[in-house]
Amino acid sequence: MQSPGLILASASPRRRELLARLGIEPAQIVAADIDETPIKGEVPRAYARRVAREKALAVGIPEHAVLSGDTVVACGRRILPKAEDEATARDCLKLLSGRRHTVISAVALLTPDGTVRERISETVVRFKRLSPAEIDAYIATGQWHGKAGGYAIQGRAEALIAWIGGSHSGVMGLPLFETRALLIAAGFDLG
Repeated sequence: MQSPGLILASASPRRRELLARLGIEPAQIVAADIDETPIKGEVPRAYARRVAREKALAVGIPEHAVLSGDTVVACGRRILPKAEDEATARDCLKLLSGRRHTVISAVALLTPDGTVRERISETVVRFKRLSPAEIDAYIATGQWHGKAGGYAIQGRAEALIAWIGGSHSGVMGLPLFETRALLIAAGFDLG
């Protein structure tokens, strides 16, 4: 169902695919152009919430609802970067190997009256202990590129994850339970 009043503030094809799982096709997709640099001392949960909110506000279009999200991979209080090169992806995978980490997905909905509603999803993920050969093989897929923490759960990395507690869709980039709740609270009919 097309939602004529909903703008998706994301360049991520994954978020659009996830939104389609709720039966929603946004009226427009507008990538938010904001500075996503963490503020010194900012903890992962606050960072994800702030960035999701700023994306929605940056795209704000009168008389439309704007949905945005941000996903952060965190090791303790450390925010892992989006991997833009092999060295960063490799460093992230070495750090995550054999240990638990948290994936925080924040969702923000800017309603036409200017109200911002937010929800947070936190998921604990544990990778198996990765051998150098497994890291090399995953790096060779290229699926790490542009991904927080250097991996995409919806790809080959899923076979390297020993355990997950929380929202699979949240790790992919848009927690569907929280997103659905926000949209229903704002008056969208999702059945």
